[in-house]
Amino acid sequence: FFLEAHKGASCTRPTRETRDRETSGRRHHAEEQAETSYTLRYTSSNVIPEILRPSQALNPKALHPTPSAMSSSGGIRVAGGVAKKAGKGAEKAAYQGIQFLKSYGQHILKNPMIVNSIVEKGGVKATDVVLEIGPGTGNLTMRLLETAKKVIAVEFDPRMVLELQRRVQGTPHAHNLSIISGDFLKVELPYFDVCIANVPYQISSPLIFKLLAHRPQFRAATLMFQREFAMRLCVPAGDPLYCRLSVNTQLLARTTHLLKVGKNNFRPPPKVDSSVVRIEPRPINTVPVNFKEWDGLVRLCFGRKNKTLGGIFRTKTVMELIETNFKTYRALQINNGKGVAAAGAGA
Repeated sequence: FFLEAHKGASCTRPTRETRDRETSGRRHHAEEQAETSYTLRYTSSNVIPEILRPSQALNPKALHPTPSAMSSSGGIRVAGGVAKKAGKGAEKAAYQGIQFLKSYGQHILKNPMIVNSIVEKGGVKATDVVLEIGPGTGNLTMRLLETAKKVIAVEFDPRMVLELQRRVQGTPHAHNLSIISGDFLKVELPYFDVCIANVPYQISSPLIFKLLAHRPQFRAATLMFQREFAMRLCVPAGDPLYCRLSVNTQLLARTTHLLKVGKNNFRPPPKVDSSVVRIEPRPINTVPVNFKEWDGLVRLCFGRKNKTLGGIFRTKTVMELIETNFKTYRALQINNGKGVAAAGAGA
């Protein structure tokens, strides 16, 4: 009887509550064992405590941080924040005591081969006075001093002025350098033969037209710009990049693309590549046009590039502007330019 009862009990299936209770007990027991076997270790490169499970403690890959342990900023995730990793550029700038400001367009050309190529293509002679805009730490300036008679450097940042003075101090070319501290767009430019510069990209357009308006005219300018801007200077009519900048620049000067410069040749590197362009002003008597009037016309023509010229000049705003300008022009031409008042007195 007891044997038959025992056999019947062993054949019965456990209930759901019994299975859940057993599963929960096994999980709880495993967690208690794992908590007692945690290990503490320190990495060799960074003293960062990390909690490792036994399965990770013997894994050689765990000795180095995995990509998942790295933050988006390049640092290692640790308790309380991210241990940031200093880049090579930051270390070098800190070593020199100079922090380059992108708001000033300070991207220093560090490749000496590019520097030599710019000076050679610039056609600098031993008797030339060279104008340099934004010399920075003086990598291009020192090469120009070895070639030209005199270098005039215009620098906006006082820190770079001191760095440039310190760099040329005690050299044979120290007396050949003249530094103008101030904003290039506001200072009065002295006489110069050629202009060679790695210019701040945010003032590229006004810089060009200030140079072309300078009198007496210089022989040539070899300037480095953002690549897209440089291509707009040199493209022929009919190209998709042809714009108001192209028209006005090619009216006043001959432009030639010289070479492309990758962004890794700068410190800190910019987000885009650069190009070097040679600009040769045309003789003044070959441009028989009032540039302000011409620029106003070109501004209207390129204001809406997707519209035809007929569509642009038929708009109400443009027709009213042309009518007003014509009336002003006629008023100034009455009586040999003596004005409306003289014409009224004569009547």
